[in-house]
Amino acid sequence: MAAENSSVTEFTLAGLTDQPGLQIPLFFLFLGFYMVTVVGNLGLITLIGWNAHLHTPMYFFLFNLSLIDFCYSTTITPKMLKSFVSKKNTILHSGCMTQLFFLCFFVVSESFILSAMAYDRYVAICRPLLYTVTMCPQICLLLLLGAYGMGFSGALVHTGSIASLTFCADHLVNHFMCDIFPLLELSCNNTYVHELVVFIVVAIDIGMPIATIFVSYALILSSILHIHSSEGRSKAFSTCSSHIIVVSLFFGSGAFMYLKPPSVLPLDQGKVSSLFYTIVVPMLNPLIYSLRNTDVKVALRKTLGRKIFS
Repeated sequence: MAAENSSVTEFTLAGLTDQPGLQIPLFFLFLGFYMVTVVGNLGLITLIGWNAHLHTPMYFFLFNLSLIDFCYSTTITPKMLKSFVSKKNTILHSGCMTQLFFLCFFVVSESFILSAMAYDRYVAICRPLLYTVTMCPQICLLLLLGAYGMGFSGALVHTGSIASLTFCADHLVNHFMCDIFPLLELSCNNTYVHELVVFIVVAIDIGMPIATIFVSYALILSSILHIHSSEGRSKAFSTCSSHIIVVSLFFGSGAFMYLKPPSVLPLDQGKVSSLFYTIVVPMLNPLIYSLRNTDVKVALRKTLGRKIFS
């Protein structure tokens, strides 16, 4: 991560748009998004922590998903908001590498947390009698540590690869954050090997969770189709619907951004995709789980009731 590999000591972030008339409206729009993200995710974290009936494997993973969403939105959004109101939005080389590291860490960790949640739903629906044994606290903790371990290793590889590059005179990053492909474009080196590293690591970090999720939901669907009562099928589907929506939004935008060569996807389109999974998805996740989840709504009513009567 050290800056000595580069002649550039700081970068200038181009931001989301260079049109002056859009700067202030976009500032308030994304400030609103960020406030909803913070309130929604911290609210869900607090709700799960306070309500004993939510201390189950599913909500253990949801707790960590909300924590990750809050953290990586905070890694990106404040700096982006600054770009709307500052004439020159600079970031030190070390600060850029740090932002890149935490971006990769949280995104990769989230992908594996989502796969752990899919596995949890598979066990709950397809192996209900073995659920308490299979998803015991020790197994949940191992799955969580595995998710964070993959996040750390992925972030280390990506950041180490980018930090080893030499950056020349041009230090304008055509993005609102320090992301992999915009930084590769500024390098004096031949970036073929670095692009190959990105593709391989992202294929593992997205491919493994997607495979786990796909297999889990294929088995869940097969199990649901064998349920005779329509009420039972409806209940089984409803326990998975929120997770399926979140998975589709997150992996759809992430794969669109990183599983194509940068020449295929112009950076301006890449900004929109990045915007979606770094700003919009963390804001939507707590809303999706709150509005579509009966347990969360019951817990919210109980918690608000206790506060009002106390």
